[in-house]
Amino acid sequence: MSSSSEASAAGRPQKKEMDPVLRNALRYTISSREYQLLHQYLLSRAPAVRKRTLPPKKYDAIAKGGDDYNAAAIRASLRLAVVTFSGLKAWELVKARLWSRGTTEGPRHRLPVWKSPNVRLTCSLSFILLFHRLLRRFFIRLRESLLTQDAKPFRRRNPRISWALTSRLAPAIGSSLAGFFLAVHPSDQLRITMTIYIFTRALEFSYNHLEELGYFRNRPAWFGSWMLMPVACGQLLHAFVFDRDCFPTAYGKFILDNSPEYIQARPAGYPKHLKWPTTFDIVDNLAQISKKQWPSFISPIMFPASETLPKSLTAIAPITSPAHPAIKHLSCALLHPNDPSCLRTYVSYWIQAFPKVARLFTIILTAMSVTRYKTFLDSPISALNKLAKSILRMSLFICGAIGTSWGSICLFQNIFPRNLFPTQRWFLGGFLGGMWAFLERKNGRGNFLYSARMSIDSLWKVGVKRGWWRGVKNGDVLLFVASLATVNVLYEVSPKSVSSGVARKGLGVMRGEGWVDRANMVRGGGAKEE
Repeated sequence: MSSSSEASAAGRPQKKEMDPVLRNALRYTISSREYQLLHQYLLSRAPAVRKRTLPPKKYDAIAKGGDDYNAAAIRASLRLAVVTFSGLKAWELVKARLWSRGTTEGPRHRLPVWKSPNVRLTCSLSFILLFHRLLRRFFIRLRESLLTQDAKPFRRRNPRISWALTSRLAPAIGSSLAGFFLAVHPSDQLRITMTIYIFTRALEFSYNHLEELGYFRNRPAWFGSWMLMPVACGQLLHAFVFDRDCFPTAYGKFILDNSPEYIQARPAGYPKHLKWPTTFDIVDNLAQISKKQWPSFISPIMFPASETLPKSLTAIAPITSPAHPAIKHLSCALLHPNDPSCLRTYVSYWIQAFPKVARLFTIILTAMSVTRYKTFLDSPISALNKLAKSILRMSLFICGAIGTSWGSICLFQNIFPRNLFPTQRWFLGGFLGGMWAFLERKNGRGNFLYSARMSIDSLWKVGVKRGWWRGVKNGDVLLFVASLATVNVLYEVSPKSVSSGVARKGLGVMRGEGWVDRANMVRGGGAKEE
């Protein structure tokens, strides 16, 4: 009987086992569901390929043959790496083709792969995602094992460690240790920007949680995020004048491009061989004027034989020399030399700046509203009215902030003594300009937080430059980890405190729960792991 069974077994074809390396490569590259879709729409339509590929059921059995959570974590990390590196290379290509047109570049020094900023940023982000998932699962399993009856002696011997590891928040805090992989990226402006962003988001979500707990129940109607804007504008304007190397370049360019009447451009008929002060020369000389405690204006037209300008301010002579003799202050002669009236200059600024800014935000806000086309189709008049109000409020806010910041210098000249707050006036002027944010208080939270982030970055650099504080080595990484832990804890305790749906879904991906929003989940028991 045994000989007959052996003969029959020998007669049957032996089942060929798949190569383990290929099996693991497939598991860590594509999920069962994705393979099923790929097989249904692509592989099954090509007979030559169909014969050499696995059927979906067999692939599903292979994929679930091991720990699919770790495989899913590695898949997500690899995909993030591919998307990040591809995006960075595409951005470099766009910059080289569009922004470098007409310019000749010297030979580039080719960096080793491990020193490439693109590679290091890609590795940093993918490692953060991978180890965030792995650490979370590790701490969840550790917590479960410590809560069993068998671990009771350990809990009795180590009460503090047991309390920390068995806490509900232990997985959220433990998984945040993955943030230390931010140190893989070189310490540059991008890393600082990422840290400041997650830090401000942690503060924002903490405020939302406190608001849920009822701590701001009786707040006044005017209280809100718009109050960040006066402080941010004050700090940024002061840094723009005195510490421009610590000021965001794009922000300064936007201010100068929308400051007609206050920044004097080179006249059309001005002789080419004569030097005209640039916009930054004007700003630098305004800083010198404030340090000299705002001297009065002596008109060269009225007193041609007198020394009308200090030697350190001779660069602005082409603007101030033909200035109107009725102007009293040197700063006014530099900002609006053709008109002795500060109020009339401020009104002229609005007449010139508002149409340009309104056109800009009409284009931007209209393009952004394309995604809400269904609202326009359902109620076009109401939607257009809402869009028009948004454009008007935003234009008034931006024009008011820029114009008031410049016009306040003239205002302080007329109401303050010369030696009262000579350099701090720039902060006060920016503070007054930021008060225009009240118009956008209901819809401008993102803009206010963006300005606050730039102000934090600028203030930190100014403090380091002037010796107010000393930086800690990899301090931005430590702050990033602490902020990430705060966000994770808040998402665990109260998902609705994370006020952005995209942020909640992104945290779901980092936790291994998939593209889900826990704030909208009705079922109990939490989200399901991949």
